[in-house]
Amino acid sequence: MAKLDLSAENFAKLQKFIDENRSETMGLMPVLHAAQEIFGCIPLEVQKYIAKELNVSVADIYGVVTFYSRFSTEPVGDNLIGVCLGTACYVKGSQAILDRFKKELGIDVEQTTEDGKFTLTATRCLGACGLAPVVTINNDVYGKLVPTEVPKILAKYQKEE
Repeated sequence: MAKLDLSAENFAKLQKFIDENRSETMGLMPVLHAAQEIFGCIPLEVQKYIAKELNVSVADIYGVVTFYSRFSTEPVGDNLIGVCLGTACYVKGSQAILDRFKKELGIDVEQTTEDGKFTLTATRCLGACGLAPVVTINNDVYGKLVPTEVPKILAKYQKEE
């Protein structure tokens, strides 16, 4: 499983970002994006730090972090797989594709493989309904999929370092 690095060095990187971008118009979102990039996720410890630095309640930060699917409170794998379960994708068989990913990876939704290579998520509409069913892996989009294509797609990412 992917490991969380809450080192002083990473908190210093976040502090540097906050200091360099501190302004009345900066807002919470850029800080959360920076934290996600630095730590790989935004756990409670990081949320508390941001709350103190920006004078925002932890509850408000938690609400934003858990609302947006691009943020995570747990470490994610090197490759983030999102299987769309929006209406168009679901009707076209995305549940079977999700089930195939679960079987091939040996994990459930919102879990990460033991080697830290993959995290599987179920998403809502990705806005690519014409390509239904749709899967994203990192920034790659795969459309009009059938479950038998899943092993071939995974093989591409298993070879990458």
